[in-house]
Amino acid sequence: MQYEVEQKFRLGEPAESIVVRLLKFGATAMGEVRQADHYFNHPVRDFVTTDEALRIRSVGDQNWLTWKGPKIGQKTKTRREIEPALGDGSKTAEEIGEVLTILGFRSVAVVRKIRKQFELERNGRRFEFALDSVEQVGEFLEVEVLAEKSDLESAQDALQSLCAEIGLEESSIERKSYLGLLLDGQQVDGESGE
Repeated sequence: MQYEVEQKFRLGEPAESIVVRLLKFGATAMGEVRQADHYFNHPVRDFVTTDEALRIRSVGDQNWLTWKGPKIGQKTKTRREIEPALGDGSKTAEEIGEVLTILGFRSVAVVRKIRKQFELERNGRRFEFALDSVEQVGEFLEVEVLAEKSDLESAQDALQSLCAEIGLEESSIERKSYLGLLLDGQQVDGESGE
């Protein structure tokens, strides 16, 4: 059973300076993508209350259905994630969304972002970095590593240690999801979004 161990940081400096630091630490640039995450809420249980998420993620022509379980722990956003690939094309994403709606799921919002991706192999772990520019929300850096349940504590420690080494400050950690921030109308500068 794979878990996603993640920390998200609000950017208080230009994204370019973060890129320079990541490359200095040996990270490899993996390119830039545009993502659209269409979130749904369950017909009989409120995902806000259960701390779960269900989305259709579209990146170019590719689509995935993602379920994220409740967060485990306080220092990192650690949660179980299941993300099977769907068929390609916007029609597939629309039809999966239609099936969910017919089954009683309610469309909540679509989070759109431009993501610059980086990878870093360190101490036998593969860390992923995502510099995200999220429409109506702001700019963030996500740092993620995948781990089995038996390795969660070690993975959390490794992630926190790497973030500190890179110079990412605990005061800029953001625990809310992009969806939560979008729905709250928050931006990095504190102004509400439209």
